[in-house]
Amino acid sequence: MGKYGDLIQQAKADTGKPESQDAGNPEIQKSRRLVIQKTRKQENQKVRRLEIPTDEEMVNLGVKVPLSLRRHWAAESKRTGVSMTEVIIRALTKEFGKPE
Repeated sequence: MGKYGDLIQQAKADTGKPESQDAGNPEIQKSRRLVIQKTRKQENQKVRRLEIPTDEEMVNLGVKVPLSLRRHWAAESKRTGVSMTEVIIRALTKEFGKPE
């Protein structure tokens, strides 16, 4: 077996169950559920602010930009609490409008 294979086998034998089963702890489940609910609520608020149709499928929009600009924008986005998605949607809507 490989360099780490023996360690992995030994760790599996010690616990007797995969790590994913540790999530059976009610406190962990409650915590995860709250995080998911909070994230969904924040996303719904963003959608409402931007007046995006909620019944429509969301898709990715890829844009190649220089790494230095991406890092700067990501930092500013986190600092100000406004997602880059919101800014991009606002800019594209301002430039091109919405479909009829």
